[in-house]
Amino acid sequence: MTTGGRSDSFDDDELIKAEFDSMVEGLSLDESAPTTYLDELEKFEDLNRFTPPPIAKRGIREQIQDARKSFKKWKNNRQSYNPEDGSAI
Repeated sequence: MTTGGRSDSFDDDELIKAEFDSMVEGLSLDESAPTTYLDELEKFEDLNRFTPPPIAKRGIREQIQDARKSFKKWKNNRQSYNPEDGSAI
């Protein structure tokens, strides 16, 4: 420790700088890759996105018949048990 601790501080700074330089040496800053990590992440999300199944098209007659069945099921519910509560219209 010479001149009031100045030498120790300087050695610590040099040691920190050397550690940092050794870590940075291993990094590659080459940007010639066609994709980045964010591009790969977006691609992964696009591939794994949920696509709902297509809804079957029904005619107006089938819709009215289904509504009538739902209303009858709701009206004839004597036990006050509501499995669907008529919401399947």
